[in-house]
Amino acid sequence: MNAYTAQIIYRIKCEGVIGTEQYEEQWRLIIADDERDALHKTKDAGKQEEATFIDRHGRAIQWEMVAVKDIQPVQLDHGALLFSTIKEVEPVAAPLWAE
Repeated sequence: MNAYTAQIIYRIKCEGVIGTEQYEEQWRLIIADDERDALHKTKDAGKQEEATFIDRHGRAIQWEMVAVKDIQPVQLDHGALLFSTIKEVEPVAAPLWAE
């Protein structure tokens, strides 16, 4: 068996709300025989997490799996890198609160 990281994307739909779309990105650990098996297991895990529920305002909220975006093999050793990201931000010329 091999270990894989799998990225799953969910769309969050809120009944009666018009505005920006919401998505959730999840990274899961998948244990599988090979990459094809990992994709199958990731789809199954993602579908099991889909849900529809009523929020505190009485609106129906739907969590819908959109896609498996990425699957990568990973070594499960102490200190193994599971996920890394680089963020670029625009520097602030001067804080608004500066005197």
